[in-house]
Amino acid sequence: MKQTAFVLLLALILFASCNQAWAAPIPLPNVNLSIEQSDEPQEVVDSLRLLVILTVLTLAPAIIILMTSFTRIVIVLSFTRNALATQQTPPNQVLIGLALFLTFFIMAPVYSEIKANALDPYLANSISQELALERAAKPIKDFMFKHTREKDLALFVNMSQMDRPTSQDDISLTVLIPAFVISELKTAFQMGFIIYVPFLVIDMVVASTLMSMGMFMLPPVMISLPFKLLLFVMVDGWYLVVKSLVESF
Repeated sequence: MKQTAFVLLLALILFASCNQAWAAPIPLPNVNLSIEQSDEPQEVVDSLRLLVILTVLTLAPAIIILMTSFTRIVIVLSFTRNALATQQTPPNQVLIGLALFLTFFIMAPVYSEIKANALDPYLANSISQELALERAAKPIKDFMFKHTREKDLALFVNMSQMDRPTSQDDISLTVLIPAFVISELKTAFQMGFIIYVPFLVIDMVVASTLMSMGMFMLPPVMISLPFKLLLFVMVDGWYLVVKSLVESF
C-alpha cells in the first residue's frame, strides 16, 4: 500500500508540473512584413535583386524540365512502362524521381562549370550580377546547342525574324529553348519506338497464337504480359534503358 501511495503521489506531482509547464507562455517569433521608405538607393536595389531571385526560384521547375536532359529521360521511361503494359507499375513518383536524379548525374559537369565560373565569383563579390548571369548561361547554351538539330533551330530563328546569326552567341535563350525542346521530343519518341518494337512482336505472336487456337474470348494481354516481363528481366531491361539514355548525352 505504501508503494502504491508513493506511486500515486509521484504521478500527481508530475501531472501538476506538466500543467504548470503548459500554462507558461511560450515566446513566439514576430514576423512583420512592411513597406517603408528608404533614403539609400542601395537598399532598393537589394530589394529588387531579392524579388528577381524569388521569381527565378518559381521558374526553377520549368528550367529543370525544359533546359536539361529531364524531358528525354522521363518520356523514354514512360514509353518503357507503356510498352510493358504494366499500368501504373512503376508508379509516376518512381519514374519522375529516377529521371530527376539521372538529370542531376548528366548535368553535373554543366552545374560544376556554372558554380566555378559564375556562382563562386559572384558570391565572392569579384564579378557583377550581369556578368554572373552571362557566365551561367554559357554552359547551359553549349549543352542545348549540342543536342539541338539545325532544322529545329532554323525554324525558330526564321519565325523570330531576327538577323541571320553569325555565331551561337547571337542566338538568345528565347529562340534556343523551344528548338531544344522539340529536338528532345523527337529523340525521345525515336528511342521509345525502338523500345516498343520487341514488345509489339510478342503481342502479335501471342494474339495470332490465341486466334489459331480459337481462344477469341481470352485477352491476349493476360498471356503476353508474363512473357514481356520475363524478356525484360532476362535482358536486364532497366540497365539497358538507363545506359542508353545516359550514353545518348
